[in-house]
Amino acid sequence: MVSAPTITEEITDLKRSRKAVLLAHHYQDPEIQELADAVGDSLELARQARDFQGDVIAFCGVWFMAETAKVLNPERTVVVPDRDAGCSLVDSCRVEDLQAWKRQNPEYTIVSYINTSVEVKAESDILCTSRNAVKIVNSIPAGTPVMFLPDINLGNYVKRQTGRDNMKIWPGACIVHATFPARRVSQARMQHPQALVAAHPECPGDVLAMADFIGSTSAIVDWCAAQDAPEFIVMTESGVRYSLEKLAPHKKFYFVANEQCNCSECPYMKRNTLEKVRDALRNLEPRVEVTPEIMSRARLPIERMLAVQ
Repeated sequence: MVSAPTITEEITDLKRSRKAVLLAHHYQDPEIQELADAVGDSLELARQARDFQGDVIAFCGVWFMAETAKVLNPERTVVVPDRDAGCSLVDSCRVEDLQAWKRQNPEYTIVSYINTSVEVKAESDILCTSRNAVKIVNSIPAGTPVMFLPDINLGNYVKRQTGRDNMKIWPGACIVHATFPARRVSQARMQHPQALVAAHPECPGDVLAMADFIGSTSAIVDWCAAQDAPEFIVMTESGVRYSLEKLAPHKKFYFVANEQCNCSECPYMKRNTLEKVRDALRNLEPRVEVTPEIMSRARLPIERMLAVQ
């Protein structure tokens, strides 16, 4: 008797028949990362999407990431496992509010974090990720005023790193990173005195002040793997544990609970499951659709970001 295929076998078969690539963020569950063709942070996955050869992109992350993939691949089908995998940063910056702000402040260059809707991207001059935000802002002439949006913690970090006095920051925040309390970092350091602290720049400033390293998700993974230290306190979404332990299995990683959920998980990222990945590949839904006009306008700031080395 032939046994029914497992869900991982179904996904593998669908990827082959659909000529599909599966892209997964570090914050996805391990079983999704294990099946992915590429795992990375927002910048790495944007580049993977741009350079992909095939017909279908199944993006296992959140909706704005899949929108970016669609803009870079207008002729390809882009699907996500769950349409409701959103982002608090996207919600914090509505395109109508940005348009109104631009009308009052036309002299500002708009630098938008990739964690924004495609409509906000279309209103921006250049995008950035947490990995290249400092470099992007430094690429803008010093006398040009900048509006950085929407993450206030990342914006403040960039402002400190660049010394940019003529930079305003939108008041948005990540529901995971922004609620990491410094007191819990202090407690973790007392419990693990030999551990180094690695933090994502979306964390509050008092948390970043305690960090031995500040960087994007993939940068944190690479840095922890390269250090001689055997233990690390990691201030980002705990889904990155899989990538950390895969690259550095002999090391220990500790995650600090935030105030939002008393955990370190993104509820949006965790909406994706293997069953939803299979169904998205099978049905080619939920499908990302972007109007040609928005796609054309959003592509320029995305390409400008990707061009900064």
